[in-house]
Amino acid sequence: MLFARTLTRNKLPLILLTSRAIPNPGFSLYSTHIVGEKPILVRDFIHSALYHPLHGYFSQKSRSVGVLKKSIKFNQLEGRKAYMRYLDNIYKQSDISWFTPVELFKPWYAHAIAGAILRTANFSVPLKIYEIGGGSGTCAKGIMDYIMLNAPARIYNSMTYISVEISPSLAEIQRETVGEVRSHIPKFRVECRDAADRSGWGDVEQQPCWVIMLEVLDNLPHDLIYSENQVSPWMEVWVKRQHGGETVSELYKPLQDSLITRCVEIMDLDEMNTTMAKRILSKVYPKPRQSWLPTGCLKLLEVLHEVLPKMSLIGSDFSYLPDVTIAGERAPLVSTKKDGRSSDYGNYLEAKGDADIFFPTDFLLLERIDHYCSGWLKLDNNKNESSKIGKKRRTITLETSSFMEEFGTPSRTRTKDGYNPLLDDFKNTKIYISVPTHNIK
Repeated sequence: MLFARTLTRNKLPLILLTSRAIPNPGFSLYSTHIVGEKPILVRDFIHSALYHPLHGYFSQKSRSVGVLKKSIKFNQLEGRKAYMRYLDNIYKQSDISWFTPVELFKPWYAHAIAGAILRTANFSVPLKIYEIGGGSGTCAKGIMDYIMLNAPARIYNSMTYISVEISPSLAEIQRETVGEVRSHIPKFRVECRDAADRSGWGDVEQQPCWVIMLEVLDNLPHDLIYSENQVSPWMEVWVKRQHGGETVSELYKPLQDSLITRCVEIMDLDEMNTTMAKRILSKVYPKPRQSWLPTGCLKLLEVLHEVLPKMSLIGSDFSYLPDVTIAGERAPLVSTKKDGRSSDYGNYLEAKGDADIFFPTDFLLLERIDHYCSGWLKLDNNKNESSKIGKKRRTITLETSSFMEEFGTPSRTRTKDGYNPLLDDFKNTKIYISVPTHNIK
């Protein structure tokens, strides 16, 4: 079994994640000046470590997202060993950090997404697609290619494809990729901004549209909360600069941030925290608790549901990550690459703009957040009251292989001996689909 995201040379044929021991997990060197004199929330620390225009990982590593010069001819490979050798050679030649599934399986991965859109889109209005975090533009080009070749001409001629990309360097790569087909150019544009910032969206879009997010949720900022034992109240984790300014450490405060408190309520983290068994256990064997909160996901979906109330959503991401050593539920991997070799930090505070920070996605929680942001799941309503008014979204989570078998052409990614990396590997990824219903009140 392979795992998605980082199929680098030293992680073939299996992902082997090595952790670097850190003497004090709450105290770390930090070479940039992202943390100022005042403490910042963990989500702001992570956002800066990834997206800071000067020090951020995606700003410095414009080629961190690999781009294949040509599609892999899977049908010409003998089997799994040949495929792994092919990947190993690609990484040796490119020395980039990682290839996304949509890149490894181009154009077939994007074609499957386009097939799902064409099967269910409302064509009484012009087709409009938003892609959040479009990477190298491979998905956009693949989808537009497919629609150009397989949909009625009026659908392609009237369509609009908008990429919302926070990285200026990646935005330029996207324009180059899509621009390889001249007829795509007037239909495609990149808006270089943060999709979670409401001010960048302008007026509410009342027409049906599609939103695509491939490997986006894993890189969204998360918050961290901490509790001294099984029944102690949760506390926010902040990052502060130590004396001298060369090191940072954690600081704990009572819950007060509105985004964090909403996320805690949605997740029901305080449910049953005061049971007698937990009280006894906390005294006999006190155990600190850490929980990573997808506050970046919550913020993004709140904005999307506000500005695109009739959107249909397709998102793909990691359902779990192997060998995570950072503490806490839904903890991230912090991976860097130096001299052609990947290694993983044992502490998120080690990220200095040279490391990718990515999280697993709890798809049941994603669905709950989606329902909350759509206005159906109210925190002050019980389940019976919510069910009477009807859900505002129809949602489904599929294994990647199931999605590809339903909407794609799996024969295109099959090797001579029947091995199919798109179906047989990437067991830690799932695809989430969410569409509006007619139960709107």
